[in-house]
Amino acid sequence: MSPTFVLVHGAFANSFSFAPLQAELALLGHRSAAVDLPGHGFEATYPAAYQAPQDGAALATTPGSIKGVTLADNAARVIEVLERARRNGPVVLVGHSRGGITLTAVGNARPDLVDRIVYVSAWAPVDLPVGDYYAEPEMASVDAAALAGALAADPAAVGLLRSNFRTADPAVLAGLKEAFLADGTDDEFRVFLNSFQPDENLDVGSSADRARADTWGTIPRTYVRLSADTSIPPAMQDRMIREGDVLTPGNPYDVHTLESSHLMWLVRPRAAAELLAGLTVGEPAAAD
Repeated sequence: MSPTFVLVHGAFANSFSFAPLQAELALLGHRSAAVDLPGHGFEATYPAAYQAPQDGAALATTPGSIKGVTLADNAARVIEVLERARRNGPVVLVGHSRGGITLTAVGNARPDLVDRIVYVSAWAPVDLPVGDYYAEPEMASVDAAALAGALAADPAAVGLLRSNFRTADPAVLAGLKEAFLADGTDDEFRVFLNSFQPDENLDVGSSADRARADTWGTIPRTYVRLSADTSIPPAMQDRMIREGDVLTPGNPYDVHTLESSHLMWLVRPRAAAELLAGLTVGEPAAAD
C-alpha cells in the first residue's frame, strides 16, 4: 500500500514551504500531509510592526503566540497527525532542519506510528543535546552572524526567537542567502524568505530528548544529506548518521545525497520527491 508522507518543517518555516514538494509527490501518486507545528502557519503571530513601515521598537516587544511552546507540544501535534494518517496505511515521517528534533521526540514516544523516519539535513541528536552540537568542530564553518543579524528582539524579554526577515539590510540579506539558498536566484531567495514567519519557540529539548535505542532505534530510518548545506554542514550531517548507526548497529541509516543547499530541495523538489517515492516502507532500503 502506498504510504502517506507526513512532513515536518524547520525553524521559522511552516507547512506552506512543502507545497511544491507535495505537488511532485502527488504527481508520483503519493499522499502527503504537511504539519504546522504549534504557533506556525495560521497560528503564527505577524505583528503589525512587522509590516512596512516597520516599527523596530514595537517589533522587539510585541507578544507572540509561540511563547511557551515546547518540544513536547510539537511532538504531540505530529503524533495527532500520525494517528489519523495511520488509518490509511503506512506512514513515512519526514523532517527538515530543526524539525528533526521533533521527529526524534516522536520516534522516542510512538515508534508504532511510523513505518520509516526520514531526516533531510535535520537534527538527529544522539550523543549530545541539540544545543551542544553548535559548539562542536563540525559547525565551525557556520556563519552565526547570519541569523544573529536578523534578530529583532531579546529572546529573554519576549520568550521566543524573533527575526526580521523583511529587513532591507544588504549585509544581513547576503548572509541569509549564503546560509539558506546560496545555489538559488535572488528571486527564489526572496520568495522563500517571505514564506518565513518571524517567530520561533525556544525549547529545543534536553539530554532526555536524544534518540533512544529501544524506541526510536527500532524504526527503519533514512538520512538525506544535502551536499551544499552551509546551515547544517555535511560534516555535521555525517556525524549524526554515525552516531545513530553506533546507537543501533543492527538498524543503520539508509543514506542518500542530494546536491542542494539548505532550502533548494524545497524550491526545486522533483529530485527529492523521486527519492522519497523510491524508499521502501517497513524495512531498510538500499543506499545510494
